[in-house]
Amino acid sequence: MEVRIPKRTLVEGLSILERIIPSRSSNPILTYLPIELSQQGLILRGTNGEVDIEVRLPAEVQGLGQVLIPAQTFVQIVRSAPGEMVELIFGNGERLELHSGAFNTQLATTSPDGYPTLAFAAPGPEKIAAARLAQAITRVRYAASSEEYRAIFRGVQLEMSPTGLRTVASDGFRLARYDLPMQLQTRKLVIPARSADEIVRVFKDAQGEVALAVSEGMLTLVGEAVRMSVKLMEGEFPDYARVIPQSFVLEATLPAEALRESLKRVAVLSDRNNHRVNLLFNDGKLDIDAEGDYGRGREELHVDSSGEPQLMVAYNAQYLIDALAPIEGAVRIKLSGPTSPSVVQAVEDAGYLAVVVPLRV
Repeated sequence: MEVRIPKRTLVEGLSILERIIPSRSSNPILTYLPIELSQQGLILRGTNGEVDIEVRLPAEVQGLGQVLIPAQTFVQIVRSAPGEMVELIFGNGERLELHSGAFNTQLATTSPDGYPTLAFAAPGPEKIAAARLAQAITRVRYAASSEEYRAIFRGVQLEMSPTGLRTVASDGFRLARYDLPMQLQTRKLVIPARSADEIVRVFKDAQGEVALAVSEGMLTLVGEAVRMSVKLMEGEFPDYARVIPQSFVLEATLPAEALRESLKRVAVLSDRNNHRVNLLFNDGKLDIDAEGDYGRGREELHVDSSGEPQLMVAYNAQYLIDALAPIEGAVRIKLSGPTSPSVVQAVEDAGYLAVVVPLRV
């Protein structure tokens, strides 16, 4: 069996897989990379038990078959190969010869027997632009919990309906929601946050669409050259809509970047425990200040506001900065009171909404 493939093509395929292939595992076979020679070209696979990925690469192939090779070693060798082409020669299922330019080496291979069968559901007619799916997840991912005890909140919820795709994440102190208009079959599913990160990594720069397939406990995404399956979390989010305020005592609009950068500067001097920053809205002005062990920081911004002439609210600075991160252009902050949840919305992107709970003062 022999393969000739451009080094760049092989490196790009390996880069999709290498993050999910563990360097160490209680099941050592997962640290290997399955390589298959097929009539369609070169097929690479990998899994970490939660995410399965298959990458199909165009290549000149002679012979058919499959072997396992040590993943990390193979990736390092291919990346450092000096030539523009890589030639792989498989001999007797026990060794692999790799040639590139003036460089050549041999790697031990092993039989694919015992490697887990990767699960990919057959895709249906539903499709979504790959980059848009990655964008919808990215917009809310920051709000997912990292605490083990928060169970379902350690995931990102995807809500599909005939009117669109909604992504939601929350850790109990903040919530992020993003809507994409499209037509989909009605269902809800929760993807573990780390698996959601892999979906974003693989598809954020992908061209074209991905086909969706949902089977029991699994979401499969099929693109032009990549198939990916993600194990789903059991259950769904509780009714998060009840934490989104519907009435407000003050609304303020200002450039999101100006507010974000101001918060970063002032927060340097905030208390280390709760990263508290105080926002005082006062007749078209916003005073931001924080005080900690090393001093006090303050900055003033101009805002367009309506409602109560004066209101002070305190936030965890990082929570507010995170909520502002997906917003380009102007942001509208809606305050329902000094200690009740605040709403952060993008003026130019109606699909994005965030809720941040103020600190009690």
